[in-house]
Amino acid sequence: MEEDKALWAPVEPIRAGLQGRCPRCGEGKLFSGFLSVGGNCQNCELDYSFADAGDGPAVFVILIIGFVVVGSALWMEVTLAPPLWVHFILWIPLAIVLSLAGLRLLKGILITLQYANKAAPGEIDRG
Repeated sequence: MEEDKALWAPVEPIRAGLQGRCPRCGEGKLFSGFLSVGGNCQNCELDYSFADAGDGPAVFVILIIGFVVVGSALWMEVTLAPPLWVHFILWIPLAIVLSLAGLRLLKGILITLQYANKAAPGEIDRG
């Protein structure tokens, strides 16, 4: 990522990520689809080629949503002991919906934090 020489007001990275907005100006869209990052910002022309969240959002979603859904299912089983079909009808759709929503939110947050902290791939100085 090259040095940003434009003067823009500071943007809160967490808020911009949750709203799916540009990490530099906070106005343009970050995503062109549900999970695909756009080419550049329509407002400030920031090139999004630096944006690489990798597997980070998926890992966080698996851990967070898995903890919530499995914990809730276990609590319900111990407390109410419903039939198995109730678990299928309740927990599978909930896990899918929460995972998709969480994936987009966490991907936006990680990309805006990557920009705010000027994160770049590590390099070994062999000099």
